[in-house]
Amino acid sequence: MKILIVQSSDWLKRNPVQHHHLAEMLSLRGHKIHVIDFEVIWRTQGRREVYSKRKVFKNVFKAHEHAKITVIRPSFLKIPLLDFISLAFSQKKEIDRQIREFTPNVIIGFSISAYLAGRAAKRNHIPFIYYWIDVSHRLIPFKLLSPIGWVLERRTIKLANKVLTINEKLKEYVIEMGASPRITHVLKAGIDFKHFDKNINGNIIRKQYGFTKDDFVLFFMGWLYQFSGLKEVALELARLNNSKIKLLIVGEGDAYAELQQIQEKYKLGDRLILAGQKPYSQIPAYIAASDICLLPAYTTEKVMRDIVPMKMHEYMSMGKPIISTRLKGVMKEFGENNGVVYVDKPEDVLKKAIELDKTKLKNLEIKVLNFVRKYSWANITDEFEEILKEIIEEKNAALNR
Repeated sequence: MKILIVQSSDWLKRNPVQHHHLAEMLSLRGHKIHVIDFEVIWRTQGRREVYSKRKVFKNVFKAHEHAKITVIRPSFLKIPLLDFISLAFSQKKEIDRQIREFTPNVIIGFSISAYLAGRAAKRNHIPFIYYWIDVSHRLIPFKLLSPIGWVLERRTIKLANKVLTINEKLKEYVIEMGASPRITHVLKAGIDFKHFDKNINGNIIRKQYGFTKDDFVLFFMGWLYQFSGLKEVALELARLNNSKIKLLIVGEGDAYAELQQIQEKYKLGDRLILAGQKPYSQIPAYIAASDICLLPAYTTEKVMRDIVPMKMHEYMSMGKPIISTRLKGVMKEFGENNGVVYVDKPEDVLKKAIELDKTKLKNLEIKVLNFVRKYSWANITDEFEEILKEIIEEKNAALNR
């Protein structure tokens, strides 16, 4: 198969998520994958220029060595607001070009760019999958444009031959948005158990950051959104009179500078560790160095309401208990008895962590490992591959009637 993926986020710099893994696994099985992306983090990273020319990156892989993904980055204006407007024109042009030159068998669209992909697929009688990993209109940085994003999501649903979501809560949401239950399917996140192996030793990382065997390390990884709850956890850490509790954060993002300010203001240099972004290959060792992993995001934040971050499964595969706020998608996915401990708000995280003694932690470890055992990328990719073949066959049959 030849598969065209269209998204409005950065394929190259963001940590690998669901569709990175699936695309790379399919590439390793001999399928050809082209991705049209957008350098959405240009404001904080990348070259300082007003106009970014079209770029092509070949043989890209992030998680699965020897995968060969071609990433095409259309031109756009590096001016706030005008970047999204110019991208709409350049992505449309690039999608049409890929249909002519690459001749994909199927097109998969993510986020707001999926509307352009769906329109092009319909014009050219190509099967189209609308893939939901989050509620995209809530992520638009310009809030005035959010209602437009909502309208585009509803219209894109009507263009899709298949709608995929990463969890049950998100499936409920897209059906409420107008997706037919008949074509809506949950494709859960997978785990590379060779990469995220619970037997990996985290002592090198603990030694690197000066942790002793008596230190209790809380860990978070990922993009540092303002609503991630980490600033609140850090402030509680400053109030806590316990030097053995450490907070290790791997990642970059909007809240990084404020976390640095908290670190400096409250002299938390040896208790709040901001490790920055790390290569994907090093992530398991960082998880292994921790005692508990965190997802302390605001429950009031609409962006987080219906999603299940893939990091949850990665934490679990390493045998790490998780403290999470009561996010609806997370609670529906993992329930109350699978190694995830819930708190009402980020400020409650440290208190809950202190309550978990060694016996409780061991019991939680057993539960997370039992839960995550069934999620291998090989199985998830098998399922995805069958979905792709099915909609291609259905489309071909309809055209031949």
